[in-house]
Amino acid sequence: MFSGKTEELIRRLKRAEIAKLNVEIFKPTTDTRYDETAVVSHNYNSIAATPVDNSAAILLLRPGTQVVGIDEAQFFDEGLPEVCNTLANKGIRVIVAGLDMDFAGKPFGPVPAVMAIAEMVTKVHAVCVKCGNPAMYSYRRVASETRILLGEKESYEPRCRVCFNKKD
Repeated sequence: MFSGKTEELIRRLKRAEIAKLNVEIFKPTTDTRYDETAVVSHNYNSIAATPVDNSAAILLLRPGTQVVGIDEAQFFDEGLPEVCNTLANKGIRVIVAGLDMDFAGKPFGPVPAVMAIAEMVTKVHAVCVKCGNPAMYSYRRVASETRILLGEKESYEPRCRVCFNKKD
């Protein structure tokens, strides 16, 4: 979290729109933190999106769509990699943003499988709040063992591997 994944997704999708490409953006209906029908970054940059209940609904896109953006991929079902393949095989550019690890440092949802089939993967890192090194872990600050807990800075902080494993 806090690494700029959504910010980068929005940047790439807005560039596609500037290039006059037909763009559609999807997000899971469960992600209502900033807005129900827009993808919004922590910096409050936003782009209109279609909330969907499952990955298969992404395939119901408008005819002529050339670029598909998917945010918060970790919250989608395990069918997401096949959806991405189906779109890519039709010549549609697919841009996906999501966490690859959960709060316990374990692979998260369909993201690792999407990364495995992607032509290109860009991993962005936050800054560790403890030491300033690149942070690739989302340390959960609140007591909860539930895998999915929507939250922001009150619930999570970015940490590097060493500080994440200290658990303090």
